[in-house]
Amino acid sequence: MSALETLFHYDNKMHPLALEILSVLQLLQNKGFNIIFCWVPSHVGIPGSETADTVARFASALLPRALPYCDIKKSLVSHLFSVRQQKCDLLINNKLHSIKPSIGLWPILPTREVDIKLARLRIGHTRFTHKHLIFGEIAPYTFYCQSYFN
Repeated sequence: MSALETLFHYDNKMHPLALEILSVLQLLQNKGFNIIFCWVPSHVGIPGSETADTVARFASALLPRALPYCDIKKSLVSHLFSVRQQKCDLLINNKLHSIKPSIGLWPILPTREVDIKLARLRIGHTRFTHKHLIFGEIAPYTFYCQSYFN
């Protein structure tokens, strides 16, 4: 049923196969053919349906079709995301990994300035934590940990 609905709702971003079917339909209608589609909910009880299925399967095997980019893109992006996440999972001693273990995006804030400040706070890059590096001073000493802050 969804294939028939696709053919009746034209969009230039349609699947290439649907666009090809629509162009063939238009060509046949221009030559005087009257084409009527009928949706049949099941092949049960229709004589010859197995033969029709076999012939249709054989005919479709003869027509090689390249996969459209839009069909491959989702699978490729998902695979690359998974590979990147696996590499990130191996970096358990990484400071960013302890703050955000998944590689998904943070929510985007309305202004870039606030977004940058929040990102720096999340990963600990603040004037307090890096002042000694910027001005060439000695790292602050934390009495709680009994060590220099770095």
